[in-house]
Amino acid sequence: MTSLFAFQKIVFSHLKNSQFTYYLFNCIAMLILSISAAIAKPPPIQLATNYRQDIDVTQYYVSEKLDGIRAYWDGHQLISKQGNVFTAPTWFIKSFPATKMDGELWITRQQFEKVSGIVRTQDNKNMHWKQIKFMIFDLPKSTVSFEQRINKMQTLVADTNSPYLQMIEQQKIPNTEALFDLLNKVVMDKGEGLMLHHQDALYQTKRSRDLMKLKKFEDAEATVIAYLPGKGKYKGLLGAILVKNEEGVTFKIGSGFSDEKRNNPPAIGSVITYRFTGKTNNNIPRFASFVRIRVIY
Repeated sequence: MTSLFAFQKIVFSHLKNSQFTYYLFNCIAMLILSISAAIAKPPPIQLATNYRQDIDVTQYYVSEKLDGIRAYWDGHQLISKQGNVFTAPTWFIKSFPATKMDGELWITRQQFEKVSGIVRTQDNKNMHWKQIKFMIFDLPKSTVSFEQRINKMQTLVADTNSPYLQMIEQQKIPNTEALFDLLNKVVMDKGEGLMLHHQDALYQTKRSRDLMKLKKFEDAEATVIAYLPGKGKYKGLLGAILVKNEEGVTFKIGSGFSDEKRNNPPAIGSVITYRFTGKTNNNIPRFASFVRIRVIY
């Protein structure tokens, strides 16, 4: 997979006007990436569950849910959630400790596509990595409670003294009202949501009830199956995409697209992430909005 994305740029530069070739190449690229992901060995990471209302919020540390790229530092290299190695420049990781760390490659809010573009270059001399920080939120091999791991992470980051290694801020919240006030503030400031981690929890390499995500909107993935033409100001551009989600439900998504995306929509057969608020009686997501094309690392 080393030169796949470079190859993609070359092909696109010669075949910009061929919609069929564009679609064919995307299918081949997705197949190659799927095979690569199947061969790669995913790192042993912890996954979150959705927020539950029956908890005592004072027993949890709360942090912002960053919209970056999940990464696992195994002591030598950064590995994606799917098990592929990120080609980070030597200067980016040279000061990182041997301690295994779990975190996100991140620039700032609403910069997911920029981060994604940088880490996919497979170029260990890419100076754009200077914009990225590895924001850690846990220590996978530590056997102490999360509260104690917070102290260890703070010490680790301070001792490392790398401009590219930081820790996501963790804080205690006095009550549920304050939790949702914080959620509203983060979302108003273009953040994605919050994470809640039980103070006494151990790191578990599975989906853990001690680690929860809290967002104002739900999100899911769906496959693009057709294009619907635009009308009015979008005449001649994409109006909406017809998708089928993981539950087999087919529906339209017409919002969330920039003019650039309407001119170059997600390829038929590609998988996209969408955001929604609840579902209808027919199990159709309400107010579905396009977020991004899913990229396999």
